[in-house]
Amino acid sequence: MDTRLDGIGMTSARTRERLILRLAEQGIQDAAVLERIRSVPRHIFVDEALASRAYEDTALPLGHGQTISQPYIVARMTEALRAGAAVRSVLEIGTGCGYQTAVLAGLVPQVFTIERIEPLLQRAKSNLREIGIANVRFRHGDGFEGWRAMGPYDSILVAAAPAEVPEELLAQLAPGGRLVMPIGPDGRQRLLRYTRRGTVYEPEDLGAVSFVPMLAGVVGSLG
Repeated sequence: MDTRLDGIGMTSARTRERLILRLAEQGIQDAAVLERIRSVPRHIFVDEALASRAYEDTALPLGHGQTISQPYIVARMTEALRAGAAVRSVLEIGTGCGYQTAVLAGLVPQVFTIERIEPLLQRAKSNLREIGIANVRFRHGDGFEGWRAMGPYDSILVAAAPAEVPEELLAQLAPGGRLVMPIGPDGRQRLLRYTRRGTVYEPEDLGAVSFVPMLAGVVGSLG
């Protein structure tokens, strides 16, 4: 791995290790998730001016009104998808810069990811290519619609908050599959996990969170 990916100073392995210890102290128990967070160079996914803050446990701005999620939230959602179930395919709604995508791609054979803002999608493609990830398929599209042609999915992860769970996403879960997503208005969002049991979707509240709102439609390169 070259110097840019290895990082120096505030992006070094020692700084990353402090983040991993903090995540473990906050209750992340899945050793594979912690190792993946350790190995993915988060500083590659943020603007260069923010690289020194890449391994703080905080969300950071990406532009276009979006953020790169807090590492704890990335770890928490990934752990929630994996707990007690084999996961072969994941649909991610909200690619952003590709950081959550990169974490998933090291733990799941196939990741399908949708981003409504085309410049962010192109940025994510470049970021993932730089770190050698090749098991991701990308789509510029409306997350509310999902990606039915590639489903059903063992897991679906949504990185933005709608007012209520989209029925179309629930319909794209495989039997036994799980949907992890924030629900609700700003300031009152809850992270929920829905598990499909036949025709029933069992909800589980995983706690309070704060995400950007989930919006319909797409934004092109000039949007």
